[in-house]
Amino acid sequence: MRANAVEREPELQQFWAENKIYEQLSQNNPKDSFILHDGPPYANGSLHMGHALNKVLKDIVNKYKLLQGHKIDYIPGWDCHGLPIELKVLQKIKSKERQELTPLKLRQKAKEFAIQAQQEQCESFKRYGVWGNWSHPYLTLTPEYEAAQIDVFGQMVLKGHIYRGLKPVHWSPSSRTALAEAELEYPEGHTSPSIYVAFPVSKLGEGAAELEEYLPNLSVAIWTTTPWTIPGNLAVAVNGELEYAVAQTSEGRYLIVAKDLSQQLSTTLKTDLTVKTILLGKELENTVYRHPLFNRESKVVIGGDYITTESGTGLVHTAPGHGQEDYITGQKYGLPILSPVDDGGKFTEEAGKFAGLQVVAKGNEKVSQGNQAIIDALQEAGALLKHEEYPHKYPYDWRTGKPTIFRATEQWFASVAGFRDEALKAIAEVTWIPAQGEKRITPMVSDRSDWCISRQRAWGVPIPVFYDEETNEPLLTEETINHVKAIVAEKGSDAWWELSVEKLLPESYRQNGRTYRKGTDTMDVWFDSGSSWAAVAKGRGLKYPVDMYLEGSDQHRGWFQSSLLTSVATNGIAPYKTVLTHGYVVDEKGFKMSKSKGNGIAPELIIEGGNNQKQEPAYGADVLRLWVASVDYTSDVRIGKNIIKQTADMYRKVRNTARFLLGNLHDFDPKKDAVAYADLPELDKYILHRMTEVFAEVTEAYESYQFFRFFQAIQNFCVVDLSNFYLDIAKDRLYISSLDSFRRRSCQTVLAIAIENIARAIAPVLCHMAEDIWQALPYDTGYKSVFESGWVEIKDEWQNPVGAFRAMRSESFRETPLQWDIIRDLRDEVNKVMEQARTAKAIGSSLDAKVLLHVCDPELKNKLAAYNSSDTLSEKNIDELRYFFLASQVELVDYLPDSEYKSESDIANIAVVKADGEKCERCWNYSLSVGSFKDDPTICDRCNAALKGEF
Repeated sequence: MRANAVEREPELQQFWAENKIYEQLSQNNPKDSFILHDGPPYANGSLHMGHALNKVLKDIVNKYKLLQGHKIDYIPGWDCHGLPIELKVLQKIKSKERQELTPLKLRQKAKEFAIQAQQEQCESFKRYGVWGNWSHPYLTLTPEYEAAQIDVFGQMVLKGHIYRGLKPVHWSPSSRTALAEAELEYPEGHTSPSIYVAFPVSKLGEGAAELEEYLPNLSVAIWTTTPWTIPGNLAVAVNGELEYAVAQTSEGRYLIVAKDLSQQLSTTLKTDLTVKTILLGKELENTVYRHPLFNRESKVVIGGDYITTESGTGLVHTAPGHGQEDYITGQKYGLPILSPVDDGGKFTEEAGKFAGLQVVAKGNEKVSQGNQAIIDALQEAGALLKHEEYPHKYPYDWRTGKPTIFRATEQWFASVAGFRDEALKAIAEVTWIPAQGEKRITPMVSDRSDWCISRQRAWGVPIPVFYDEETNEPLLTEETINHVKAIVAEKGSDAWWELSVEKLLPESYRQNGRTYRKGTDTMDVWFDSGSSWAAVAKGRGLKYPVDMYLEGSDQHRGWFQSSLLTSVATNGIAPYKTVLTHGYVVDEKGFKMSKSKGNGIAPELIIEGGNNQKQEPAYGADVLRLWVASVDYTSDVRIGKNIIKQTADMYRKVRNTARFLLGNLHDFDPKKDAVAYADLPELDKYILHRMTEVFAEVTEAYESYQFFRFFQAIQNFCVVDLSNFYLDIAKDRLYISSLDSFRRRSCQTVLAIAIENIARAIAPVLCHMAEDIWQALPYDTGYKSVFESGWVEIKDEWQNPVGAFRAMRSESFRETPLQWDIIRDLRDEVNKVMEQARTAKAIGSSLDAKVLLHVCDPELKNKLAAYNSSDTLSEKNIDELRYFFLASQVELVDYLPDSEYKSESDIANIAVVKADGEKCERCWNYSLSVGSFKDDPTICDRCNAALKGEF
């Protein structure tokens, strides 16, 4: 029952490997290929439950497609570049050694780390029972992959989608590099020092001349949660269509604020604000104000719809070097880009007296040195109106767990604007599972600013650009890109650091009178993985676009999007036809798993068990796989010890049914013992019909990727249809009848069909159990492995909806044959009355009973009578009420006698009394024939005939 999975599953995996089951089917199946392209996990540590959920879901899809006869080529991948790996390497190196690290030494260590992690992860994935081309995976650090990536970059350059610019980007002072949106997280509990500041007006714009009377005490009021950006202020933006008020404070100064916020600001600033006059935002344009901390003047400008009256003052402090909207507004007005903060997050000399101060809080600091100094200086200048803590979402570097900043730096960008419309059109042509995936990615792409693709790290694929030493102009042509691509294809990207500029340049640029230097930026790792369609799907000749991408829902802003953008930018199409997404794995209470909470559970703990096997038993990979199939992956999925225990119980129910079926087939050979369908009893035909329904539902569940429906159907079939009904009735035939009798062989015919199809149906999920079943079949199927046998085999002749479905009650008794739903309902009612008698100890086993049925409907009574034969020795007399009810006798009566044990239902009135006759020692049925046989006086007529081979 426990399957001895720790030993048995590796044996079955060895069987698959030795017989090359995956390799043969994936290449030789008759149908066209189905390509599920693997999204590469980072090669930087042990696998967690999210990895298990993802890889097993992919494997379920692939195995189902194999069983359906499709070729597949599943090439597992790994993301091997980038900061996560670089950080892990740096953490292991002593500070002195770190000082001596050259880019090449760091790259070598990072490569070794990534390959080791990849190999360890690979073995874990294989232990989950996942099939794939493990001997030839794709790694983003291999020369052929890097060359394909450079080719994608080159195509985007030549199509005009790549440019270098000074723009604000998400910058991580802790990592000293630019970050992509997908590399950010927004932890709960962040607070920022929120400040309200008055910038004194020195000159009114043409449209605001009427405000002359309020000078010189007039100021524009702004609000910000990043005081450290105040040195970078070059404008104050207003919404041209909003109404603004000149409001007098209790102290007599005049503040320009949004009219609709004046009352709220009175409370916030703890001063009475009296509105003196109102004007539109556009009338404030070109009004000049003085910076309170620096000797410069700036203007009020018209911003965009991002300026609202939801919070703040309705006027936005604008620092083009520190914000996306600020940058766009600054470009419109030709403002310079001032960003007086260095790579480590410290003010530069451009910040004057604040130079050297850190802008992001460190350690236990509530407010950073830079923020506090700015707040103090504003207070001293009389410009600070209010300072308070403000809780809100703020971007953190997801690797270091530390806050990021917006900072303008020279970076390489992909101009999404150049192909945004094509990308949105491509999104609409993709099938998204679940459908809300489309609604999620569409606004992400439609609202996306240009993609910053450069990183200031050593461990990555270089941006193959050269700079003119004299002019600093970038050299990036088709010839230079192709030359570098050819070198990388041969030697790998280390060549960029190993070779001289002369060797990296094409010959025509080596002596053209100019001197060049190599660029030091590497590509964003999302560009790495986002190029996998080119390196793998196209590069290995699989299929493009591929049939499916399948990853977590966070990849709408990660891999799904980077793959889409690179593919559309170069080829005008999405790289995938279908995208399936799953949620996160959380604990049993719905909380995110974390090391600090200690609420995580490792996949290997479920498979191999813990040190204390009683508390942490080894369940094997199939139980883990079953958990994956049983959850609704479209939202976050829960896991924990209790859930796994429940899953193991479900697993054992199916396994126990399989054991019973196999145990009763030990002497059966379908080639010579099977009974033709036309000759089968009605009960057997009914259960075959149920198989047509169940396996149609199972197939539909796989086809629609609703795997939880698959298992509900299989479990219900095994427990309700088979164990509780058909097999419960069949035991009499299997155990009492002679070995080669029709009664037994007809039942075994059904059991063989059931066990083979159950094995096929569970194979995508419970692959080890399915193969174990197949190996245990006592007859030759003609197939070495369950996976070679194909999908479930259902025959049209088995479908018999008239006998299986309940019509309207009033019609069913008169217009159709007796329906099995009625028999099953009647059986349930009989069992309830049996339980009454059993509880009162009037009977022990149900075979101690005689069932009395009083049926009012004459048509139904006649139909039931046909199932109540008195010919007990006809070997084909299987469809009998007493067998259905597991009673020794059933009698149809005109009225019920007085009985303590009875019930009334809309089908029949039922009573249970003690059975007639004596108990047969062999079959435990009560019969009047017990004692009639001299040789065996303790057995009944059926058993006497069975022992002679006649029944």
